[in-house]
Amino acid sequence: PRHARDYTSLMTAWTRCGQPDVALRLFAEMTDRGIEREVITYNTAISACAKGNQWKKALSLLREMRDREIKPDVITYNAAI
Repeated sequence: PRHARDYTSLMTAWTRCGQPDVALRLFAEMTDRGIEREVITYNTAISACAKGNQWKKALSLLREMRDREIKPDVITYNAAI
């Protein structure tokens, strides 16, 4: 994938297939490839954390959003709870 939206689509698919760890690996890969993460990408990663029972990782991603000055939206908070 070359764009954030492509990664987001793949992450959503893997999460829905019961493979949230694969989705989170894709999320990490974005940084390695220099692809900028967007709110929707974080939302998808936080949803993957919820499906994978990784609440500490979800909270870490919320902090990362704040640190990167990416404003969480209603979907972000719904995914986190």
